[in-house]
Amino acid sequence: MSVTVRVPAKVNVQLAVGAPRPDGFHDLANVFLAVGLYDEVTVTPADALSVTCSGPDAAQVPLDAGNLAARAAIALADRHGIAPDVHIHISKDIPVAGGMAGGSADAAAALVACDALWATGATRDELLAICAELGSDVPFSLVGGAALGIGRGEQLTPIDVGGTFHWVFAVADGGLSTPAVYGEFDRLTAGTDVPAPEASPALLDALRTGSTDVLAKALSNDLQPAALSLRPSLADTLAAGTGAGALAALVSGSGPTTAFLAADAEAARRIADTLRTSGTCRTARVAVSPAPGATIV
Repeated sequence: MSVTVRVPAKVNVQLAVGAPRPDGFHDLANVFLAVGLYDEVTVTPADALSVTCSGPDAAQVPLDAGNLAARAAIALADRHGIAPDVHIHISKDIPVAGGMAGGSADAAAALVACDALWATGATRDELLAICAELGSDVPFSLVGGAALGIGRGEQLTPIDVGGTFHWVFAVADGGLSTPAVYGEFDRLTAGTDVPAPEASPALLDALRTGSTDVLAKALSNDLQPAALSLRPSLADTLAAGTGAGALAALVSGSGPTTAFLAADAEAARRIADTLRTSGTCRTARVAVSPAPGATIV
């Protein structure tokens, strides 16, 4: 017997970042939107815990016990007093180290899959608590749709979405370290008064009403200057997508993937085609949002 779970990528349509806390984290107002690029995680009973991976950039995914999907299996097994003896296979389609929460998505998927395989009967709240222990983005990967994350992003409030949004994601060569980007944010904002993060009312209304034009005006990412400081070439990618007709563009999360909001599906295809031939990114992917969270298939 095996269980397969499909789980989406995310884009941060707003990422407001506060000053560093004593614990080293930052308070956030993080508006997540799940998008239709998916990983699939399959768990199968085995003699011992193991991880394999296939798909684009699979060679960059760690296959030891430090893998977030493996850590999810271990955390659930520990809570229920069982051995985490499963083979976890990750079929990657979410960009690796790209600011789209691919590792977090795999953790949420492994958690849901192992819960089903082992029939632990874990409640939704228990699964979300384990997700929060694993990482700030993991709870949203479980939930999907759209949500506001506060604290370090793990405290979620679902947001209704009133329409479909069309996106293009430009995949960069190589990754960006999330801790390094936050460190650069701290360097760039040192000595300034960093305001407490708050969700944008205009952005939340745009999601609820499904207004692409209003959402385009409200997109924001406080980590973007830090990502551009560490990877200046991303400015060329942003300019190429905007020049191709994107209504708005921003770095996705800590990057280096860049996200472009399009007016409709045809516009998204044109923007993606232009980006692929622009020489500013490795490839470009088209996706729609919102998308459901981790789901057994």
